[in-house]
Amino acid sequence: MTLKEKLMADFKDAMKNHDTVRKNTISFARAAIKQYEVDNREELDDEGITAILAKQVKMRRDALSDFEKAGRDDLAESYRNEIAVLEEYLPKQMSEDEIRKIVAETAAELSITEGRQNMGRLMGPCMARMKGRADGNEVRKAVMDFLN
Repeated sequence: MTLKEKLMADFKDAMKNHDTVRKNTISFARAAIKQYEVDNREELDDEGITAILAKQVKMRRDALSDFEKAGRDDLAESYRNEIAVLEEYLPKQMSEDEIRKIVAETAAELSITEGRQNMGRLMGPCMARMKGRADGNEVRKAVMDFLN
């Protein structure tokens, strides 16, 4: 079953079970996928869908921090629930230790030991190796720690 089929099946289940949060979240995600496909005139595979879902999670996390700062607990809780639903469709995220290990391995392959000037040289290959499995901010933090 492809990710798109799974989203559709879960959307139908959410409708049958009257799970409003799940239904709305999946609906927004499917709309974002459809919008991308229409705009770019291409059918997305599971990897492309995962990238869009990750972007949706990132957008909600950014908004979540703003809601928490503003004291809007009602909206913050709603966004936490939406993030939880979307994360079910994403690959398991890497731990901080796993990220640090890959950063060290990549640096060894590229013969990079230290220096902030190597940030770009190290960041690109690390992000490519961890695509979809690690948040960019976490990778950036691990790279900075390694280079310092």
